[in-house]
Amino acid sequence: MPIAEVPNLIPALPEIFMVTVAMALLMLGVFQREGDGAATVQTARWISYLGAITLMLALLLLLTVAGGRLVGFSGLFVSDSFAVFFKTLVLIGAAMAIVLSPAYLEHQGIARFEYVVLILFATTGMMVMISANDLISLYLGLEIQSLSLYVIAAFQRDDIRSAEAGLKYFVLGALASGMLLYGSSLVYGFAGTTNFDALAAVFHAGEGNAPALGVIVGIVFILAGMAFKVSAAPFHMWTPDVYEGAPTPFTAFFSVAPKIAALALLVRIMIGPFGELVDQWRQIVMFLSIASMVLGAFAAINQRNIKRMMAYSSIGHVGYALIGLAVGTEAGVQGIMVYMAIYLFMNLGAFACILGMRRGERMLENIGDLAGLSRTHPMLALAMAIFMFSMAGIPPLAGFFGKFYIFLAAIEAELYALAVIGVLASVVAAFYYLRIVKIMYFDQPAEPLNRPIGREIAAVLLASSLIIVFFFAYPAPILAAAAAASATLF
Repeated sequence: MPIAEVPNLIPALPEIFMVTVAMALLMLGVFQREGDGAATVQTARWISYLGAITLMLALLLLLTVAGGRLVGFSGLFVSDSFAVFFKTLVLIGAAMAIVLSPAYLEHQGIARFEYVVLILFATTGMMVMISANDLISLYLGLEIQSLSLYVIAAFQRDDIRSAEAGLKYFVLGALASGMLLYGSSLVYGFAGTTNFDALAAVFHAGEGNAPALGVIVGIVFILAGMAFKVSAAPFHMWTPDVYEGAPTPFTAFFSVAPKIAALALLVRIMIGPFGELVDQWRQIVMFLSIASMVLGAFAAINQRNIKRMMAYSSIGHVGYALIGLAVGTEAGVQGIMVYMAIYLFMNLGAFACILGMRRGERMLENIGDLAGLSRTHPMLALAMAIFMFSMAGIPPLAGFFGKFYIFLAAIEAELYALAVIGVLASVVAAFYYLRIVKIMYFDQPAEPLNRPIGREIAAVLLASSLIIVFFFAYPAPILAAAAAASATLF
């Protein structure tokens, strides 16, 4: 497809808009006259609303400038259907996470305007990652995202779990960034370029010849660094602690937006510049996929904290998505895109339910606290059951179709062992999802949860539930967008 001749800044207008607004909100918060606690909370709430509106305007701007393949910044940045699809998911996930935040942060006494600014900067970094067309812009977007997320993880400064989460995330994130940089330097040293299009041309020209050993080692290091960002086993060690320690709305954000962006980047770099070397990296991706699915299925069984359980669940879901990457075909990439779109709403809905669990002034995080929820808060229990059934892959909910497209792509590519392991891991994982439903509906009720759960949480629950339940009735928009987007990489 020919590259459209457009001004350099056009493809990156949504990112430029978000950075500009984030700086404006930062100035607004800083220069706001310091008042009493109520005034500070009110300022934080208004800025959170402005942040959510900014994300939706950025989405509108993204869809407005989308069209064909637009390249900017001398080939460092690309906007195509693939980027638009994943950026849309990231923007929706970030906006829903912001909507879920104010009530929780006010209740915890940590309502400050900075969190919205940090989420906007992190989201901008994710969008740069998704549109990266060079190893340099890849790293730039990754660090913009990571530096913001390190602070977000430790946002609750007076809580030792939050401080520990931020520190672990920072140290391990720095290690992963170092591995990614080392791998990039090896690829540059042996291939002579960092641009994705130029790399693809170099490897295509050498088709039939074994690539240099340094290139293979570089790809291994890049895969290791990216596996950390998507929390794939065995690079998952930060995930349970960060999920448990970070404030719950931020955990919801961690569980969807950064994961979707990193997976999009992983697909782009593996299918794009390294697409000709699929036989060299497929075995590594298959190992990451199998390890993630098995760990996610078995490690979550003994968890008593629901946020830690969701952490291991997310590791398992990444394993399923990586099946599509191991396939390395257009059908595999389309399966990933459909799966991540469904995963976004399943996960955010589940965390919205967790945010609605409160007894007195105490937020509940233990699975045992869900006992009898169907009798004390039936609508919340119904929503949680929908998300758990969907994550378990039970038809006709959307989660079943997400796994169906992934496994179908693996079978078409004759990766039968990978598909069978995925199905078996799904069966094991269904145990801890269905256990939550059993606790809510059949165990003796504990003390009733406080009501109401809040308008913001109710709105997210309603929207997510409707999408998960009725996806089978009208899947065309997501399937068509995923098909068009995946075709741009091939």
